[in-house]
Amino acid sequence: MVTSSVSQTRIWFITGTSSGLGRALAETVLERGETVVLTARNPQQIEDLAASFPNQTLALQLDVTKPEEVREAVKQAIAKFGRIDVLVNNAGYKVAGVVEEVSDEEVRYQFEINFFGVLETLRAVLPHMRKQRSGHILNISSTACFMAEPTGGFYGSSKLALEGISGSLAYEVEPFGIKVTAVEPGSFKTDFIKRSFVANDSQIDDYKELVNQSRQDMLDDHGKQPGDPKKAALAMIKVVDSDNPPQRLALGADAVEIIDNALEFIKGDLDAWKEVSVNTAFDEVLVAK
Repeated sequence: MVTSSVSQTRIWFITGTSSGLGRALAETVLERGETVVLTARNPQQIEDLAASFPNQTLALQLDVTKPEEVREAVKQAIAKFGRIDVLVNNAGYKVAGVVEEVSDEEVRYQFEINFFGVLETLRAVLPHMRKQRSGHILNISSTACFMAEPTGGFYGSSKLALEGISGSLAYEVEPFGIKVTAVEPGSFKTDFIKRSFVANDSQIDDYKELVNQSRQDMLDDHGKQPGDPKKAALAMIKVVDSDNPPQRLALGADAVEIIDNALEFIKGDLDAWKEVSVNTAFDEVLVAK
């Protein structure tokens, strides 16, 4: 067990700890001797983890799409431990389908979990962090923000929305000693595809080949992901340990490659169309070129 005098005092509040990166992070934090508020929609799925670390955990039911459960979970965490030092917004969900086909209900549910659920949790925890004048927030984003992947438009856009508030929030709460990091994982060997993924069947003939191929590609990748969830957890802990953490953290060599390629693509378009872009001011305005 690896411990440190700093980490032993920290209280982590992690959403979605029943599986995947959330569980790996919770286990690793607990092994270091820290304390974790474990949350899951089905508390039975985290009973074993709580039983293994009875003095370091509080296991709570939490569906992030239910504001009353969010507020109650935070209330119980504060009542038991007196503070929350690290908030990890990890609970996530993915609906796959082309833009023309996915129903409004499914799109809204996608955003309820990946964006509005995070927003509700942030607003419940931030008053306590502001009061204690310290804290660190990890918002689990995705490389989908950088890929423009066919059938992944709604998942990617929900994570882009999360990145949008993460950046602004980082500057808003910096004066209070609170840090914010958007974590952008690549492909990690978890059961996310089986547990938190829904693929729509194509109802439009023109899209059927694309949708079927996209689904097959995701199924083929399952179990072959290069990322080690334990190492992802250690990387996130390293960020929280840092006095100067990044606002964004890419996780995985594939994540770095995806983001590098996206930046090059954006720069290519920016450079190719720069003359058109800058020549849009009134004639009397001089624009530096």
